Amino acid sequence: MSTAITRVEIRYEQDVVYARQRARRIADLLGFDRNDQTRISTAVSEIARNAYQYGGGGEVEFMLEGTARSPVFAVTVRDRGPGIKDVQAILEGRYTSPTGMGMGIIGTRRLMDQFHINTEPGKGTEVTIGKTLPLSAPAVTPAVLRRIAEALAARDAGSPLEEIRVQNQELLRALDELRRRREELEDTNRGVLALYAELDEKVVQLRGVDQLKSRFLSNMSHEFRTPLNSIRALSRLLLDRADGDLTAEQEKQVTFIRQAADDFTALINDLLDLAKIESGKIDVRPRECTVEEIFSGLRGMFKPLLANKAPELVFEPPEDIPPLFTDYGKVVQILRNFLSNAIKFNERGEIRVSARPGDDGQTVLFAVADTGIGIAPEDQERIFDEYTQVETAQHGKAKGTGLGLPISRKLAEMLGGRVGVQSSPGAGSTFTAAIPVRYAPPMAGDEHVAALTPGDITRHPVLVVEDDAATQLVYEKYLGSEFEVFPAQSIRAARQALQSMKPAAIVLDILMPAEDEDGWTFLTEVKAHAATRDIPVIVISVLEDRDKGMSLGAEDYCVKPFEREWLLGKLHDLTRREPLEKVLIIDDEDVARYILKSHLAGTRYTVLEAADGAAGLRLAETEQPGVIFLDLIMPGMNGFEVLQRLKANPAARAIPVIISTSKALDEAERRSLNQQTLAVLSKEATSREDAIAAVREALRRAAELHGIKERSDHEE
Repeated sequence: MSTAITRVEIRYEQDVVYARQRARRIADLLGFDRNDQTRISTAVSEIARNAYQYGGGGEVEFMLEGTARSPVFAVTVRDRGPGIKDVQAILEGRYTSPTGMGMGIIGTRRLMDQFHINTEPGKGTEVTIGKTLPLSAPAVTPAVLRRIAEALAARDAGSPLEEIRVQNQELLRALDELRRRREELEDTNRGVLALYAELDEKVVQLRGVDQLKSRFLSNMSHEFRTPLNSIRALSRLLLDRADGDLTAEQEKQVTFIRQAADDFTALINDLLDLAKIESGKIDVRPRECTVEEIFSGLRGMFKPLLANKAPELVFEPPEDIPPLFTDYGKVVQILRNFLSNAIKFNERGEIRVSARPGDDGQTVLFAVADTGIGIAPEDQERIFDEYTQVETAQHGKAKGTGLGLPISRKLAEMLGGRVGVQSSPGAGSTFTAAIPVRYAPPMAGDEHVAALTPGDITRHPVLVVEDDAATQLVYEKYLGSEFEVFPAQSIRAARQALQSMKPAAIVLDILMPAEDEDGWTFLTEVKAHAATRDIPVIVISVLEDRDKGMSLGAEDYCVKPFEREWLLGKLHDLTRREPLEKVLIIDDEDVARYILKSHLAGTRYTVLEAADGAAGLRLAETEQPGVIFLDLIMPGMNGFEVLQRLKANPAARAIPVIISTSKALDEAERRSLNQQTLAVLSKEATSREDAIAAVREALRRAAELHGIKERSDHEE
């Protein structure tokens, strides 16, 4: 693809300036940012000036080249001069000239993505440079090209170019005095060229370092977390007396092992959290929550730790604070870090947790106040720097990574808030977090649908289409303990949700805001499309029209108000399926297979084991298990290759696969796995009971999908 945009003749010196202006204007219209506009216009100016100064004039042609997916803004400068004799020496940086010739070529080559020069003695020089359009730039269509042409024409309108050029010829004599100053500006321009080139090189180096850091953290997380998970799981089995009783001394020793593994795991998790935040790989998943709910979760975490020792932990009852729409987990993590620090550095007295409305009326101000050792004024900003710890006698007793407070600051900023501290030595400290009442996404767009991708495999996802915020909160309270609720406050938001997830059921209100479509339209769409028609829909509305709802395909119809037990019973009936029989575990680690098999002990599931990918593929084809648990990191054939071969085998492609791994997945890997597997589980489990619940629920979902396929085959 090559499309001409415009052309500029280089006959006079001011034409060089005109070409530079044209380059900047076209780059702006194509969607380049200001830095790239400066790079492009500077590069064009340098090559055009060479054509005028050494080639006696020429022309500048602006074009759009490349493909539709990767368009390139290309500029070709041709002159009719004697050519460049030492072009190779110039390109290699070995040529020096008293006039500065060659500096512009080298700088231009560094500034642009593409550079090609063709020169022959006596036949002139042709230089083509190009810059790939940024991903944020609008697609280049014929309509866009017409708008660019119109904008360039409008820029020329009202100024007779030829007449101005004639007048400029008369002014050339007056410009002699200014030429000396222009030469100074050219020197400055060349300095800017060199600076840009150096900065680009530094950016490339920094990107390389960042990639190395991410790769190191990913590898480190797997190498460290795999044995740590095994130690924690096995120690939990011992403490639970799964294989017999322990003596008091043995229990004490195993408890020390468990605590050391927990501390090491916390360090690894902090490092990974920080890396994910810095790389933008942590998503904000807002939902309705209350301060009481946040305090209740924190109280459950910390009360057992302080049951028999100081300091006293006090939660002040919140007053006149509205429900928040924010990421509950991240707010809890911020306050948990504050509380952990307060407990470390507060041997006696009390720790008081409170919340009050912010002075602006748009935030909630959380505070964690202690009566501990306090922090000197000169250290109060440093403690929010990564890996920083204040050196005192008390700090020497308390171990830590120096990452808790930096992570809290970054999480608060992600939510649109801020953190702070007030303290003085010997008088305690008060850490605060101001969190907006309603989370506002950084980019404008349609209504936010919380957590578009199901993240809790122990609960079935239910999409609730309801415009009233209070009623949405009722649904969350009624269903949240047994189902994963995804609220959508408009039909448009519901459509967006269905593009990213497939819920187990939909709860639908009919009457929506006046500017939105009603629920009848949405119900008709859901039942008309092959991808969604099997999703059961329960209509709950003030509108009494049961016959219409049932005729359009609703599973049931209820007139508000509704009973919690009735709705839970309906959803349980819709999501209940018989369990599967065989479970295949493909994992090279004996400990990991042993732990997962122990979790399934006492159930109706028969466990098959494979210690490598080849054995797993054979068992999958011959035994036809109902579900496969697959590790990703294995010697020889890794989990990604095993998954690819399973999906390519007609005898095994329909078997649901659940990934069980310690590997830290990047966004591309997680997206690919989500498309090919039922769920992605971490080998790390906080307790044996939690792990059993997660495994059984994952198997139940696999059985549900298996039943849906059988029903579809029967209908065909």
